[in-house]
Amino acid sequence: MTDATPTSASTVTTATTLADRRLIRVAGEDARGFLQGLVTQDVVGLTPDAPRWAALLTPQGKALFDFFLWAEGDAVLVDAEAPQAEALARRLAMYRLRRAITIEPVEGLAVHWSPDAEGRPKDPRLPELGHRWLAPAGDAASGWTAHRLSLGATEGVDELGSGETLWLECNARELNGVSFTKGCYVGQENTARMHHRSKVNRRLVVAPLGEAGDRTRATYPELGLMVEHRRVESLGDAIRPDWLTAALLADQD
Repeated sequence: MTDATPTSASTVTTATTLADRRLIRVAGEDARGFLQGLVTQDVVGLTPDAPRWAALLTPQGKALFDFFLWAEGDAVLVDAEAPQAEALARRLAMYRLRRAITIEPVEGLAVHWSPDAEGRPKDPRLPELGHRWLAPAGDAASGWTAHRLSLGATEGVDELGSGETLWLECNARELNGVSFTKGCYVGQENTARMHHRSKVNRRLVVAPLGEAGDRTRATYPELGLMVEHRRVESLGDAIRPDWLTAALLADQD
């Protein structure tokens, strides 16, 4: 969705640009079919007003990159964290082979966020995360990371790791980061097996800042928070939003 989408100006704060995000355009010969066989989400059914959170996994089902997918006609815009955008583009290009697919950075558009922006798409993970849309860059938003972590939502290589964490341990099932009906993709076998067993033994969680250890993925001293990869029976003081509490109860059934 671009800035042409109707919205109420009174509900959008002036500073909304997520300056740490970059856009990559995947276009050309069956661009959607190309991505459909690679990423965890259904790309064929992607619509302009409903972005989807997805990932590219290792063959073992561990997260390499997470990102959002946006429809742009037959092309797809990939909303990725800026420090990883080039590496992600290179990884996608590895699968291109001889297909007439272009994978290029997008100029003139940026990712925007606001906790309340009527008429803009909701974050596909949780409605409480607010609204996300694409438009020309403006002033950098503030408060996004604190808001996201307060809801227990983790993202990016610093928190998820690169090839270290199984995608369902990143809470992808609960946060709408995977389709179990779309067919095969890289890492699908292990991901589907975990899902059908209905058991996730470890979770990425947000917790009050403490002494970093081997479970620690990222620390945010200015927010008094940290992200850790903990066993579900040892979550301790982890923040437990409603969506995580429900998932833990379901795993016990």
